[in-house]
Amino acid sequence: MNKGYAVGFESLMTFIEALIPSKETITSALRERNTAYPLLAIREAVANALIHQDFSISGAGPTVELFDSCIEIINPGTPLVDVQRIIDNPPKSRNEKLASLMRRFRMCEELGTGWDKIVISCEDAQLPAPQVELYEENTKVTLYSYKPFSALSLEEKLLACYLHACVQFVQGENMTNSTLRDRFGLPQTSSGSVSRLLKEALARHLIKPFDPEASNKFMKYVPAWA
Repeated sequence: MNKGYAVGFESLMTFIEALIPSKETITSALRERNTAYPLLAIREAVANALIHQDFSISGAGPTVELFDSCIEIINPGTPLVDVQRIIDNPPKSRNEKLASLMRRFRMCEELGTGWDKIVISCEDAQLPAPQVELYEENTKVTLYSYKPFSALSLEEKLLACYLHACVQFVQGENMTNSTLRDRFGLPQTSSGSVSRLLKEALARHLIKPFDPEASNKFMKYVPAWA
């Protein structure tokens, strides 16, 4: 049965939630259902795909594909902002009326906060960072299920480090070795591994010191563009 966005969005989210892996845990005599991916992140990513699709591209539409270790959300059209600045840049949409309508229907978050919510919810669940890939006429957002720090590739670690710096910055905070360890769920004994990751991120000009004169012990970091 065909449905419009206003009527069908909640049904779509319920359908996706039923398909993703989940497990139940009992805490304080209450049963809780934990999904492999944050539902808020999925909701925002799907809403973004609907809102920012390019209706001038024929023969294509938003799609959601579920795999064993990831979810891919694809929409026709490419972002109107630099994906490296997708968290802090002022929002820009090619379908403003659709975006406004979906916000009034409470189908997505406030203007410009969607990607903040996606990244923060993935960080809170200590999942790999969400990834945005651009193609000639399409945009793909990938949400990954849990992988331990040791199983992450260097590129995955660097992306998580960069996005963590961005999120901290827009919240008025700075990234440190400690906050990055917490983001990955690592103990204090992993400070050396995190320091090496920060050094690599500095070398690739993804981040920079907040105060270059600070000692290593008190060093704080911000995105390179800050």
